[in-house]
Amino acid sequence: MNYLKKEVSNLVKEVSAVYKSEAKNIDISYHDFLNNKLLIVHSIRNGISYSFYSKIKELSPFSEKDWADFLGVSTKTLQRFKNEEKHVFKPQHSEKIIELAEVTNYGSEVFDSNEQFYVWLKSPSMALGNMTPLELLKDSYGKEMVMEELNRVDQGIFV
Repeated sequence: MNYLKKEVSNLVKEVSAVYKSEAKNIDISYHDFLNNKLLIVHSIRNGISYSFYSKIKELSPFSEKDWADFLGVSTKTLQRFKNEEKHVFKPQHSEKIIELAEVTNYGSEVFDSNEQFYVWLKSPSMALGNMTPLELLKDSYGKEMVMEELNRVDQGIFV
């Protein structure tokens, strides 16, 4: 987790430098990063590095195939990105990565483990039109529905 904190801090410094903010002594947590919408916007526009994506992927319950499906690329393409030195995702992919990071972060707060969260993601929900939350994560409207359902689960409101 310390590596992720360092990676987030490095990303903040890179993004801040681009927007001419003072960034010399910034130390920001992953949670704080995900709650700073302006920083997220700047990060998306500059692109997320593969190393940052890799850390987000480690914290998520998603498989390589899930990530490829979410990003609309093949698993071979993801492997190629991994092998490229200092690959930076396009803004479209960066936005999806951040969206999934938000879902994963909230899901880990709601559920006791990634395994329980992943089981929930793969289970059809009446509240979501008998679709699985995992299916809905493929687009931003579906992601919002999943976040709302996670909020209901967190609050103990079951449909």
